[in-house]
Amino acid sequence: MPKVLSDAEVARYRRDGFHFPVRVLPAAEARAYRDRLEAQERALGGPLQGNMRHKVHLLFTWANELARHPAILDAVEDIIGPDILCWSTTFFTKEARSPSFVSWHQDATYWGLSTDEVVTAWVAFADAPVESGAMRFWPGSHLRSQIEHRDTFDSDNLLSRGQEIAVDVPAGEGVDVPLKAGEMSLHHVLLVHGSGPNTTDDRRIGYAIRYIPPHVRQLKVRDSAMLVRGRDTFGNFDHEPDPRRDLDEAALAAHRDAVERSAKALYAGTDRTAFRA
Repeated sequence: MPKVLSDAEVARYRRDGFHFPVRVLPAAEARAYRDRLEAQERALGGPLQGNMRHKVHLLFTWANELARHPAILDAVEDIIGPDILCWSTTFFTKEARSPSFVSWHQDATYWGLSTDEVVTAWVAFADAPVESGAMRFWPGSHLRSQIEHRDTFDSDNLLSRGQEIAVDVPAGEGVDVPLKAGEMSLHHVLLVHGSGPNTTDDRRIGYAIRYIPPHVRQLKVRDSAMLVRGRDTFGNFDHEPDPRRDLDEAALAAHRDAVERSAKALYAGTDRTAFRA
């Protein structure tokens, strides 16, 4: 029996490729996570950029705590089962009145994973109305398998390669995904999705957590992931350590190693070796 999603909601996820909203944090707790993020940004002199936007669960205790949050994992378990690895985490932040956008794309395009059994939990640290550049999903597009993409490396595109699908999404078929702070959406790794600029006076802050079952393999490099629930009897990934303190020496070393592996997979075939700022 599902823990969070009903049988009907799981069936709709399989059909449409997404489900939202799921309340995982009270608004006050979401605000507390935002405060911790923004305190860290102030200490660093600005928003998280480049490599530091990725694999953040290895750098900060609070980001790791959220990747292991029972309310998130219960919903993810309804989709991929009880043994769960956290493969990656990324902040997608659009500053107030920012031109930043995310082109229509599929997550799986350059990841190098062996199957499409990957679910992204996108947790809103702040309200994400349509006007803030909320995500848009193309229902059922995950059933088209892999679609051809082209790289743009557009400076305003938040994606690693500025990748976009080489086909047009039919007019009127995109579904807006507005979220309140503390809510999350779930989407399939092959679901076509994107988002527009933020036209509001507040930041749009999304924490994307990618989960996989342990039988999934990385086909490009020897990769790493963190076991967050159940058991890993396959050994396809080197296990990542929890950070004991924010940005301590061990956390920085583990993060550096993990990000180097990810960058090799994501940027294979290009001259890039690190995530864009």
